[in-house]
Amino acid sequence: MFKRMIEDVNAVRDRDPAAKSFWEVFLLYPGVKAIRMHRRAHFYYKHGLMFLARYVSQRAARITGIEIHPGATIGRRLVIDHGTGIVIGETTEIGDDVLIYQGVTLGGTGKDTGKRHPTIGNNVMISAGAKVLGPFKIGDNSRVAAGAVVLEEVPPNSTVVGVPARVVRQDGKKIEASKTLDQINIPDPVKQKMESLENRILELEKLIGDK
Repeated sequence: MFKRMIEDVNAVRDRDPAAKSFWEVFLLYPGVKAIRMHRRAHFYYKHGLMFLARYVSQRAARITGIEIHPGATIGRRLVIDHGTGIVIGETTEIGDDVLIYQGVTLGGTGKDTGKRHPTIGNNVMISAGAKVLGPFKIGDNSRVAAGAVVLEEVPPNSTVVGVPARVVRQDGKKIEASKTLDQINIPDPVKQKMESLENRILELEKLIGDK
């Protein structure tokens, strides 16, 4: 557990240019604190100490604003950047080297039993405000854009955007015309649809005018 803790801190230092020192990250970063407390809660959960597990997880939520169910399985070097408003459900599985921003929900739809929450592959980035809902997998090396609502499986090496989310890039190739994606340069699916409708109306008006 001590080795995992050091890895978690160093992962933040590698990804966050604002991080100044090991001890700053270890003592003051809420994401690191939430993960550290979750590892303890998960240990209690796996050993059947459910009340103690929930006590630790709820205390972590009050302190950090990050709610991770003690049953969730978290891999190595998870980075939670800022973290306020993050919710991670009981049957969620998160791989290694994952980056999660504030406001993310890894939840269920209320329709499933048993495995109800997503599985997140290795080296995945889930941007601010994204919602991943259901018992499917986000493939390795994939990116979920800010505000996206993901309701079905995402292939490896993909970028998804929109509500509901759709794949716009896979294996380095564009699926449809889009800008290089980051947390700012994200296509607006509503605007694209409106532009498509406007173009269709102009075409129909032209046809009527020709008659």
